[in-house]
Amino acid sequence: MTRELSRLLKPRSIAVIGGGAWCRAVVAQCQKMGFEGKIWPVHPSAGTFSGLKVFPDVDALPAPPDAAFIGVNRAATIDIAGQLARGGAGGAVCFASGFLEAQAEDAQGVDHQAALLQAADDMPILGPNCYGFINFLDGALLWPDQHGGKRVERGVAIVTQSSNIAINLTMQARALPLAYVITAGNQAQCGLSDIGMAVLQDPRVTALGLHIEGIGDLRKFEALARYAQSLGKRIVAIKVGQSAQAQQATISHTASLAGRDAGAAALLRRLGIARVTDLPTFLETLKLLHVAGPLESNRIATISCSGGEASLAADTGTAAGLDFPPLGARQKTTLRDVLGPRVALANPLDYHTYIWRDVPAMTAAFAGMADPGIAITLLIVDFPRSDRCDPSDWDCVIEAVIAASQQTGARYGMVATLPELMPEHVADMLMAQGITPFCGLNEALMACAHAALPVESDVDPVHVAAPATAPVLLAEGDAKDLLAEHGLRCPVSRRCEGSAQAASAAEEIGFPVALKGAGIAHKTEAGAVRLNLTCGDDVAAAAAAMPVDSYLVEEMITDSIAELLIGVVHDPAHGFILTVGAGGTSAELLDDTVSLLVPARRDAILTAIGRLRMAPILAGYRGRPPAQMDRILDAVMAVQDFVLAHARGLQEVEINPLLCTRDDAIAADALLRRDVEKD
Repeated sequence: MTRELSRLLKPRSIAVIGGGAWCRAVVAQCQKMGFEGKIWPVHPSAGTFSGLKVFPDVDALPAPPDAAFIGVNRAATIDIAGQLARGGAGGAVCFASGFLEAQAEDAQGVDHQAALLQAADDMPILGPNCYGFINFLDGALLWPDQHGGKRVERGVAIVTQSSNIAINLTMQARALPLAYVITAGNQAQCGLSDIGMAVLQDPRVTALGLHIEGIGDLRKFEALARYAQSLGKRIVAIKVGQSAQAQQATISHTASLAGRDAGAAALLRRLGIARVTDLPTFLETLKLLHVAGPLESNRIATISCSGGEASLAADTGTAAGLDFPPLGARQKTTLRDVLGPRVALANPLDYHTYIWRDVPAMTAAFAGMADPGIAITLLIVDFPRSDRCDPSDWDCVIEAVIAASQQTGARYGMVATLPELMPEHVADMLMAQGITPFCGLNEALMACAHAALPVESDVDPVHVAAPATAPVLLAEGDAKDLLAEHGLRCPVSRRCEGSAQAASAAEEIGFPVALKGAGIAHKTEAGAVRLNLTCGDDVAAAAAAMPVDSYLVEEMITDSIAELLIGVVHDPAHGFILTVGAGGTSAELLDDTVSLLVPARRDAILTAIGRLRMAPILAGYRGRPPAQMDRILDAVMAVQDFVLAHARGLQEVEINPLLCTRDDAIAADALLRRDVEKD
């Protein structure tokens, strides 16, 4: 259920319930921001709050408030939430802690949260254990502390589960206009997806930033991503709080390689949500999306008057996945006319300082660098500190980039390599002209890479299923039989008891053969696998040396070009994680994998495999024959088809190695764990 939050987030009347310093701060912040609606303090004995009449209780209010800040202890919070709900209030912020987030220290936290939800009923609540929100568009603050923001007409919205991070983000001096900053607390009722949907509905919001500790409802989160896409608005996320449940199964290589974070990373990538790893890049990416919107490609150009800066931009940008296309004939002609013969023309461009202070020449150079095939042109400019230097000599570059932007209609950004060397008043000036002011070179280039992230419109919902309750490890032969029913190619094999039967089976299959001990997950480490056996006596001797009496004898695949791993593990937080990568006994050592979520499209799997470091080997490295990619994809799809057909109670499935040859892809080993009672 998605609740209507617009009345809470865009209130015309605010009740502040409680008498402490936190509640007085809410009133003061609303007054300071120039909130034009009604502010109704509520306290049984206080006389006035900041010159406002104080009401003794909720029932004494002149009308149901659109929004209420409940700043009392947890027991009283529950009672007051009930009164507000019964009276028709639009919603409330629950400031108190000691609810579900405190269950490890306080067993009553769970009960208090249940009571709060029952009391609130259909009335929306934020929190508990949250600071509330700031609406910088309308000057409405249910916020019990200082902040560093100001009123804006349009801007980005940020939703976070951390109140302290929210405070810090309001203090940014990067000229990023904040429309909303909202804290979700422990998300008892309204989660990140509910809040995100509500703020995206506001046409004044240009992009959405999420600080995520955990995604509670996958379907709501998918709906949020689809809704943002339908509006042409992008989402940027910092995902922390790795899920411990994702590594419940650690028998397979896949569970180790996928790690605790692979599901979240795959989900965000699947939904076209840019994932960043630090707050500065988070803010700079949102800034770019606010000013310029999404970029059509990862092709950029940079201009500076320093060869060192040009090289740094090239190295940093290339590492971020950006492309610096070579200059075209028109660009070269224009730039040569302006810069003369002594400047080497390239992208990134070091234009030296020959034309510094010549605004028409600088304008012509900046305009000449822009090109329809370039998504954005970045000028690298660090401004001198104004307390010890005179920055007026840099006015020429500001004037020139604004003129070039107006002349060409192209996207421009100005980047200070050091964040503190982009003055906020300069950033404001540039932003007013549609030029993105970036604080930090690395952050700027990463922002460009994230803003160029492609978004697919026809992504299927993530497949979810009940987790395994008592998973067992199936015998390899049984696992292969089940997977073969879905099209997985497996070697010819025989299951045997005793060394004599194993030798006889090898004669039937034909040499060379592989001999494996049955019932062991990691056979190599246990001494339970022997390869390239060429006679019956060798098979019998190898069997006798193994720590088991049951065996699997298989045909030996001898013309392998590469070994891959295909694995799927169940992650309660994100569905099924599909991992493809370098396989064999060194899979974890090589750590060359990509992860997607089930179901994954065949073309998405092909693209993901192309990101592997070993992809050149599969394509035919240094004259060697290529692997048969269609058969590799067939194998991956067969494993996925099995997962979709047998998802209930499935814990993990792994093919390692998948032997890739010129014309086939064959599962040499298979591991499968699931509940005995399935489907």
